[in-house]
Amino acid sequence: MKINILLFGVLTEVTGETQLQVDAENIHDLNDLHTWLVKKHPGLQDKTFQYAVNQAISSAGHPLQAGDEVALLPPFSGG
Repeated sequence: MKINILLFGVLTEVTGETQLQVDAENIHDLNDLHTWLVKKHPGLQDKTFQYAVNQAISSAGHPLQAGDEVALLPPFSGG
């Protein structure tokens, strides 16, 4: 199962990536994905961000399926 991950703002600085593709055989929901991401990029642990799955804000425990697009959204500011 492949999941596409999009990163924005300060999260791209932490990971050095704007996109990741995860072979997610052991990732069944956002909790599993979060654990995997923090293990791969420990700097994410101290960052605040929300998840959006297929362009809808989602909370912990949201199930993931092959082909899902998950965006990591840091706080936005501006006017």
